[in-house]
Amino acid sequence: MILAIDTATRFISLALHDGKRLYLESTWLTANNHSTELSPAIRAAFHQLRLSPSNLQAVAVAQGPGSFTGLRIGMGAAKGIALAQGIPLIAVPTLEIVAAAVHPATQPLIALVQAGRGRVCAQTFRHQNGGWIATDQAQVTTWDNLFANISESTLVAGEVDEQAYLVLAASHAPVQILPPAVSLRRAGYLAQIAWARLAAGQADDPRTVVPIYLHQPGAPHP
Repeated sequence: MILAIDTATRFISLALHDGKRLYLESTWLTANNHSTELSPAIRAAFHQLRLSPSNLQAVAVAQGPGSFTGLRIGMGAAKGIALAQGIPLIAVPTLEIVAAAVHPATQPLIALVQAGRGRVCAQTFRHQNGGWIATDQAQVTTWDNLFANISESTLVAGEVDEQAYLVLAASHAPVQILPPAVSLRRAGYLAQIAWARLAAGQADDPRTVVPIYLHQPGAPHP
């Protein structure tokens, strides 16, 4: 069983997955209450399935980009469980989780999360060899700049707000914003990615893995 934890932004998502079945998944919007909501939600998930941390084979966590507070709390919880149980930790970049929910397509996909103050953190993917592969680095930008630089038919998924629709309507960019159910970042997909990496022998050292913050030194700005 893998416990997947995603607190990279104001959305919190948890999942329990055994590699074949998704037993539990819960995703909700928090009013920046990660510290008070995460631990009770994890305990409730274990209680609901009559499990304990000793049943886990690994812990997966959204690594970022994301907010400082959210990532710190989620990464701290994941590290604590992994170290206490002596099990692997798999850290997955946040935008890979967004992309994993999107069906294969010939168009490029831009996956994004909110970065605050009218900005978004966006990364481009193309579907190759059975999966979405990043073709550039994650960049912090504005909706105006993002849509102004799109010249081919492109899919967009992730934390899309009302401002995005207004800017898109004015820009006439060849963009298809995917439905909310596809765009919602879900820990079930985080767990799915983590299982594949665990099976391939890829895991992170919980003592040394670090989050990727949106506003860390050197992070790009528009």
